[in-house]
Amino acid sequence: MTEQEKMLKGMIYDPNDGELATLRKYAHKLCSRYNRLDEDDGKRSEIIEMLLPQHNDVYLQGPIFFDYGEFTSFGKRCYANFNFTVLDCAPVTIGDDVFFGPNVCIATAVHPLIAVERNMYETEHGMLTDREYAKPIVIQSGCWIASNVVVCGGVTIGQGSVIGAGSVVTRDIPEGVFAAGNPCRVIRKITEQDSVYLKKELWSK
Repeated sequence: MTEQEKMLKGMIYDPNDGELATLRKYAHKLCSRYNRLDEDDGKRSEIIEMLLPQHNDVYLQGPIFFDYGEFTSFGKRCYANFNFTVLDCAPVTIGDDVFFGPNVCIATAVHPLIAVERNMYETEHGMLTDREYAKPIVIQSGCWIASNVVVCGGVTIGQGSVIGAGSVVTRDIPEGVFAAGNPCRVIRKITEQDSVYLKKELWSK
């Protein structure tokens, strides 16, 4: 089994494996190129095609930071604001019509809690590396992930839910709710009473 196969299966793997290091460098180079371009530069879409082969329709404001890119999939009409970071060491699955505020971090990577297990060690080839594993993340269609949210590995966020600014999502969130906090928890269900069409003060007099 290759180190990439171990990584994607959620097993302990060597992040300094040559194949994985090459994939990361390629993704990082594409992100760097994307971030240097003006937002109306057509070359941005060419880079997205190379970085995110599993996307349907996504607009990334930039700057963006992906570990691999190819292990992240987007549905239709998705948008991410400034400083969108995705550590996709495990699959990241994003549905349709998902919006991300500034400084959102999606982090599938997990490190051991016990210090000696987390420390660097030398491989049989004399290279320093560490022990890592990763857990997949699923963000279902219609979600809004507000500013400065961290979504941790192993989490599924249910359809149509909203995650409040500054939250750290460490466990699954059901569909159709507003959730917030650190750790993130459900505050209440989203209902028809939340419609902007009922808030007259939001519309011209």
